Amino acid sequence: MKILLIGDVVGNPGRTILKRALPAVVKAYDIEYCVANVENAAGGFGVTKDVCDEILDAGVDCLTSGNHIWDKKEILGVIDLIPQLLRPLNYPSRQPGRGSHVGKARRSGVPVATLNLSGRVFMHGALDDPFALGLREVERLREQAKVILVDMHGEATSEKTALGNYLDGLVSAVVGTHTHVPTCDHRILPRGTAYCTDLGMTGPTTPSSASRRTR
Repeated sequence: MKILLIGDVVGNPGRTILKRALPAVVKAYDIEYCVANVENAAGGFGVTKDVCDEILDAGVDCLTSGNHIWDKKEILGVIDLIPQLLRPLNYPSRQPGRGSHVGKARRSGVPVATLNLSGRVFMHGALDDPFALGLREVERLREQAKVILVDMHGEATSEKTALGNYLDGLVSAVVGTHTHVPTCDHRILPRGTAYCTDLGMTGPTTPSSASRRTR
């Protein structure tokens, strides 16, 4: 099965690029399942229901996020109505939303689980341990799906790498998001898990100064 993982979709330019490019990529590479990080998809900060609908209609199967998920306050009231939209699992449990989702590959119908976590190094907020909580959720998801994808939204390369090695052999892939800088260090870890420190971004070639300051 071929799976496409897309880094942070930023604003209208990112959505436009996604909608134009995704059908051709899906066809050329025979993609059966697609995950995209959308925490910056609405005006560069946050996401709305309309934007989620737009990206889902474009062919994305699951939407991950990170520290900007609540920037558009309207998402607070509707996130529970969008099962494909995730916020990091290790956010406080009283917050709305969910941290994982199980969908199905388009042709084969094989279950595909996606888990969204946030790093704690250089990240703000009262976050739970992504390692302990992530492992517990992976063990639960393994009862529902053999294919498990992890979006580790974080700043520090060391923390993302540590999580990749921690979950090696237990999940299909661990990829990082958040920095908007593609690391191009994709590899297969010793026990078979695919890994990349950061997928980069989908959007303008030159991010605004505001985006650089507040990513």
